[in-house]
Amino acid sequence: MSLKHPFHPTILREYDIRGIVNDTLTADDAYAIGRAFGTICAKQGGRHVAVGRDGRLSSPEMADAVILGLRAAGIDVQDIGLGPTPMLYFAAKTLHADGGIMITGSHNPPSHNGFKIVMKGKPFFGADIQELGRIAAAGAYATGSGGLAARQIAKSYTERLLQDYTGQRPLRVVWDCGNGATGEIVGQLVAKLPGHHRVLFAEIDGTFPNHHPDPTEPHTLKDLQAAVAEDKADLGIAFDGDGDRIGVIDGDGKILWGDQILVLLAEDVLKHNPGATIMADVKASQALFQAIELMGGQPLMWKTGHSLIKTKMAEIGCPLAGEMSGHIFFADSYYGYDDALYAAIRFLSKVARLNISLAQWHALLPKLVNTPEIRIDCPDQRKFAVVEEVRARLSASGAKVDATDGVRVQDGEGWWLLRASNTQAVLVARAEAKDKAHLDVLKDLLRGQLSESGVPTAF
Repeated sequence: MSLKHPFHPTILREYDIRGIVNDTLTADDAYAIGRAFGTICAKQGGRHVAVGRDGRLSSPEMADAVILGLRAAGIDVQDIGLGPTPMLYFAAKTLHADGGIMITGSHNPPSHNGFKIVMKGKPFFGADIQELGRIAAAGAYATGSGGLAARQIAKSYTERLLQDYTGQRPLRVVWDCGNGATGEIVGQLVAKLPGHHRVLFAEIDGTFPNHHPDPTEPHTLKDLQAAVAEDKADLGIAFDGDGDRIGVIDGDGKILWGDQILVLLAEDVLKHNPGATIMADVKASQALFQAIELMGGQPLMWKTGHSLIKTKMAEIGCPLAGEMSGHIFFADSYYGYDDALYAAIRFLSKVARLNISLAQWHALLPKLVNTPEIRIDCPDQRKFAVVEEVRARLSASGAKVDATDGVRVQDGEGWWLLRASNTQAVLVARAEAKDKAHLDVLKDLLRGQLSESGVPTAF
């Protein structure tokens, strides 16, 4: 029987592996992923890999197949079972595993699933994932007979999260788990945190019966906003399906976006790390970068993508970073990966030490107007070329262009961004200005550039 296993061309993404269950992604694929990753791990002298899974209906089968593949490559597996993605990262660190595989569809529809992978404490992405595909396609696997051990990690993970809580007054908090993988851990956290806590949709259910778990989509926060109003809570916290992205609303029901969350968190980090670099992705507000400067920090704009952010953080020794999508990364007294539950603990700690409410603090932030993330269909084979065409035209015109990730064009009144998605056949755009009139000007400039490259727009 041939061991060669080519994957569907759509599933090997830039940051992870994702597909539609029993269509582009099967249990046979999961076995090949496990065995190919085990082969890479063994080549690097590794022997132990931690495996976890989220609450999707297909995740147990996928996890079993990955484990079989790892063991067939001679890897000993430490199975941590059901939980959020950051618990798998925590397990890989604290169990001293050589690698980790999380079976998760993150915030994608229930019919999807996928894999997030780490190797020797670092993200496994880009060329690493492509190498995994080449090994599977060639059937060039290591062979062996690895062991299997179940590891109960939830208690020690929860204790580690609580270790950094430093709040000075009790809060009223509503938590929305969205039936994702955070439910059990959140239940353990609120049992030990001071204050009054109400948890919505804690039951882990891969059909997501109440709402889709993606806090970047405002409509998914309606239940949380209603509960915060009903309880007269100080704030509400929401998680995505696998617990590596956070959403926050204040006591007035207003959403704090990823860059606004980072403003509050940066104050504490810079107090203990004066002059440190604080990093955010290119989609973040200019107000964030200005706030970091005012607090004595060094702002750094970086490429979008959790793997790219984590890699850069480790390279430059950055203690805090974040993305508009709600990935928050702490490396001051934590491990440098995106853990929304840990970010929630640090956020609550800060709010519980403010001398005003979170809603009052939120109201003091600069009043800017911006677009949501605009996604424009563009074929994979064309999207990067379009961005390069726009960059070349703008540079020739003398415009102020930041090309860190796509093009971010700044003027005295605002900015606009155009970048190619690394995971979908789309261009991603965003704009921000001091008022609506100038926002319209920026959007017209963006439309004009896209039109010159033959890309139709509908925004």
